[in-house]
Amino acid sequence: MCGVAAAARKALSLLEAVAVFVRASACMECARECALGVIVPTISQLVRKGRDKVLTKTKSPALQDSPQKRGVCVRVFTQTPKKPNSALRKVARVRLTNKIEVTTYIPGVGHNLQEHSLVLIRGGRVKDLPGVRYHVVRGTLDAVGVQGRKQGRSKYGAKRPKS
Repeated sequence: MCGVAAAARKALSLLEAVAVFVRASACMECARECALGVIVPTISQLVRKGRDKVLTKTKSPALQDSPQKRGVCVRVFTQTPKKPNSALRKVARVRLTNKIEVTTYIPGVGHNLQEHSLVLIRGGRVKDLPGVRYHVVRGTLDAVGVQGRKQGRSKYGAKRPKS
């Protein structure tokens, strides 16, 4: 680090740092260090070591990178949502084919699920139910589609009504 970058670090106020930055504008490397307050790696350092990949954590670990997974309902019950909301949300505890047990939300009005029902689950959390990170896919396996649904039918497995 050159003396200009060190001076910018020691600067007491933002105005002083900007003044030091203006003086350092001749040296682009110093200017970047002054502005960001970080040590910028040289080209040769990048060639030797490269940059670290930022690892992102999956929001639906039980799916194990699959779009959906099949499972068996262990328990079907209702749950109350978090503070500002009030309702009885229908949820099911499902044991997946990979032996992981998860809590899944059953979307739509009414359902036919009970213990030992086969269901397909997908990712997608329910904001007001803590710990519920998965949705049941309606209209597949034992989960029937929502009856009498005319709009947004694809999300609820409802067939097109005969006109």
